[in-house]
Amino acid sequence: MEQHGNSQKSPTNSATDPYFEGNAPTVDSATFLGASRVTVYYLLGTTGWGGFSANTGLTPVLWDPFGPSGEVSLAVQNDQFGFNFTGPANLVIVVEACTNLASPVWIPLQTNTLSNGSCSFSEPLQTNSPGRYYRITSP
Repeated sequence: MEQHGNSQKSPTNSATDPYFEGNAPTVDSATFLGASRVTVYYLLGTTGWGGFSANTGLTPVLWDPFGPSGEVSLAVQNDQFGFNFTGPANLVIVVEACTNLASPVWIPLQTNTLSNGSCSFSEPLQTNSPGRYYRITSP
C-alpha cells in the first residue's frame, strides 16, 4: 500500500476547489460570490478555517488525510481484500491499483468520501496476477 502524506497533489490555482498552504485568508462574502459546492482544502497546523465557512459559504476540508489522525487497517477475509480508512470527515479519497510497480499504470477503483470520517474498500482477491498494488490519493 502506498500512501502519499505530504507528497499529495500540489496546490493549484483552480477556482473550483482551491488549495491553501497557509492560514485562512481574510475575505469578504463577495470574494466567492456565485461559487457553489466549492471545497477549500487547507493544511494541518494552519489556522482560521473554523469560521471560514460562515464568512464565505465554502466548505473547508483538511488537505492531509495521512497526518496523525489518518489510519488504515488491512484485511483478507472470505476471498476479499479490503481496508478501512479513517481521516478528516468529508475528505475525498481515490483507491487506485496497478499490477507492475516497475511500469505502473494506476487504475482508479473507487472514489470515496469519508462520511463521518471513515470509509471501507474491498474487492475479490485477484488471482490472475502475481501482485496487485494499491495506493490512496486525494484530489
